[in-house]
Amino acid sequence: MGALLALLDPVQPTRAPDCGGILTPLGLSYLAEVSKPHAEVVLRQDLMAQRASDLFLGSMEPSRNRITSVKVADLWLSVIPEAGLRLGIEVELRVAPLHAVPMPVRISIRADLHVDMGPDGNLQLLTSACRPTVQAQSTREAESKSSRSILDKVVDVDKLCLDVSKLLLFPNEQLMSLTALFPVTPNCQLQYLPLAAPVFSKQGIALSLQTTFQVAGAVVPVPVSPVPFSMPELASTSTSHLILALSEHFYTSLYFTLERAGAFNMTIPSMLTTATLAQKITQVGSLYHEDLPITLSAALRSSPRVVLEEGRAALKLFLTVHIGAGSPDFQSFLSVSADVTAGLQLSVSDTRMMISTAVIEDAELSLAASNVGLVRAALLEELFLAPVCQQVPAWMDDVLREGVHLPHLSHFTYTDISVVVHKDYVLVPCKLKLRSTMA
Repeated sequence: MGALLALLDPVQPTRAPDCGGILTPLGLSYLAEVSKPHAEVVLRQDLMAQRASDLFLGSMEPSRNRITSVKVADLWLSVIPEAGLRLGIEVELRVAPLHAVPMPVRISIRADLHVDMGPDGNLQLLTSACRPTVQAQSTREAESKSSRSILDKVVDVDKLCLDVSKLLLFPNEQLMSLTALFPVTPNCQLQYLPLAAPVFSKQGIALSLQTTFQVAGAVVPVPVSPVPFSMPELASTSTSHLILALSEHFYTSLYFTLERAGAFNMTIPSMLTTATLAQKITQVGSLYHEDLPITLSAALRSSPRVVLEEGRAALKLFLTVHIGAGSPDFQSFLSVSADVTAGLQLSVSDTRMMISTAVIEDAELSLAASNVGLVRAALLEELFLAPVCQQVPAWMDDVLREGVHLPHLSHFTYTDISVVVHKDYVLVPCKLKLRSTMA
């Protein structure tokens, strides 16, 4: 019975975060600032399309009042620790009764928002409570009393709060874009998945993510991290809008997936020929009666590993390099184990992490198999170390030439970016910028 149940309910992959981000209070203020024009468009479309009396249910002559202008004077967002957000909108209207001077009206909307995780795994911003108030801004006492008699009537809260729900459509579209499938190479993709709703605190809004990798549409089961990752504590004086954190396990999983995709199966050209190599390894001459170019074919013999230390990132590669000749029928006569440590340079362009191999910090060659007798390690390094150290970084850089998409919302880019390497994780403090196409 246990075996049958196991077949019916297959084991799910381990869910553990390997990256995440914190939206700071400054970032939240920026999002509120760039949301004002969008909020004004939504409110103007709804309010000016109806008679002003639609807001005041007790009006006896609904057709005699109309709204002539709508302006969002202020829009702000603040964190409610351990709960969600509070949205505040101040709207200035001008209501023009028939044959009368337009009356200035101010609508104040307060709404409590929270974030849930939907059944599809996407985050959703929802309204918990909505409290609109309407106030006349007349300066004359008689006009003030007349206006107040209208405004004291029952307000159609549903219509005003419905506008708040409409305002959340765009943020929710952006939250859905967070979980999009991003290409890394033509047959390799990655996807960031929230593990739970974000945590709200005075520090900001923290979200933990798990990265899943795919090769040719199939999810790659990456090794489980031996050390659980959690978002690091941040300085309260940060001037950034957003701070991304990427664990050492994230980078190792990336290279693990690229290995599974065959991206690191390399062909390395060499200046050697069978004739010149025979001068150093005499038995090569007995294998080839004509002078042929020597080719090095390299592949990873075990999974690569990224090491993050304070101020330094390095990639450790464990290669098997097959040395031979012949094209297209390549025949290897010598195999060498190459352990290479390459320093990594990390930078960010737009919303992509650019990873380049700065320099080979260490390389060691040893004989793995030979059809041409015993070859000393010193001779192997003399003959083959230079092409390995020159070509392997170039190959790696070409594989990741398009960069790696960072977690981001589709209509925002990153500016004022720093990349800070710490032990076991990388921090990317940055500011948000609404793309010009959406401004």
